[in-house]
Amino acid sequence: MVLILDGKVALIERHRAGLHYYAFPGGGVDDGETPEEAAVREMLEETGLQVALLQKLAIVHFRGNPQHYFLAERLSGEFGTGAGQEIRHPRPADPDHGTHAPVWVPIEDLASGQNVFPAHLAALVFRSVTEGWPRSPIDVIENPK
Repeated sequence: MVLILDGKVALIERHRAGLHYYAFPGGGVDDGETPEEAAVREMLEETGLQVALLQKLAIVHFRGNPQHYFLAERLSGEFGTGAGQEIRHPRPADPDHGTHAPVWVPIEDLASGQNVFPAHLAALVFRSVTEGWPRSPIDVIENPK
């Protein structure tokens, strides 16, 4: 999900396996769920915010798996109150899990593309804030098999 408020983007700060990076909120699609439904659910679980989808921005193919990214608008909720398992029960010592913390990051910080994944999406968001959002989703392949 891509959510922007007051010149900042909602990201998940991760500490995992000795790495420190940021990712856009999101996660897996459960059985019987559409990517759109999963995106809304994951945003609530990870940030505590109820959102509405505005448009699909990108499909990022990561290690052969499609990841759908949507531009969203905030409807309600309090940022930082997510009740997802990874938020409520961090496992910093487990290299497969680590920690997840919702944070607001200034849009300008996306310009470098460092430590924000997927990097192509971070660049798209930075560019689109001033140039306008794409009319149709972009298709990106990262880390091909």
